[in-house]
Amino acid sequence: MTDFIITKENNGVFTIILNRFEKKNALNTLMYQQLCQHFEYAKNNKQINCILIHGNEKCFSAGNDLQDFIESAKNDSLAALDFVKILNEFNKPIIAAVAGAAVGIGTTLLLHCDMVIAADNAKFKLPFTQLGLCPEAGSSFLLTRLIGQNRAFELMVLGNTFSAEQALEYGIANQVCSPDELLFISEKIANTISSLPSDAVMTSRKLIRQASQHHLSQVIENEGNDFSRLVNTPECKAILGKFFN
Repeated sequence: MTDFIITKENNGVFTIILNRFEKKNALNTLMYQQLCQHFEYAKNNKQINCILIHGNEKCFSAGNDLQDFIESAKNDSLAALDFVKILNEFNKPIIAAVAGAAVGIGTTLLLHCDMVIAADNAKFKLPFTQLGLCPEAGSSFLLTRLIGQNRAFELMVLGNTFSAEQALEYGIANQVCSPDELLFISEKIANTISSLPSDAVMTSRKLIRQASQHHLSQVIENEGNDFSRLVNTPECKAILGKFFN
């Protein structure tokens, strides 16, 4: 086992710390498998009321580990898709604390969170088409619902980097703070949520999400099919191959 992901439990909050900073928390297959295990554990543990996920004050996640990603695509075994499905079906509040790079899945997983606290050094990017790929993790629906078709097209097709203040404006983030304050504020919010009556919190969350749940599951399925197709096209393989030549 690696220590690329660290977890801790305290006061009903299950904290997941991305801990592969030498690779800017790029997610590989093993990390995705561990994330799936941790989310399943938290889902089924009645003592856990809330998840908090973060990196450190300089980095959240640079997205997929491209070398690992290419190998996984060759074997048609993208663990990221399994994680997305578990994320979509998760039944408890998720809080994310984001600083530095939040690229690809580092941004799209935030769309599944209930609250996102962003440090003012956070930089978000969705470089799907630049890699010969398409939106994933339900982002084609979730982001479009937040900011409309035109702006969603801009972010997901042009792939422009956007700031923490823009994320706040778009409704992706709930608030912006300094990097030094990020974990303190996020932990305080997670602890507050955890201290509330858990049945009331989970029921409220379910009701808030119920109108889009079925549609989102279908979107994730459709995205997954197209993503798997595109990752095996000659164009995508050539683009990804350039990173290692």
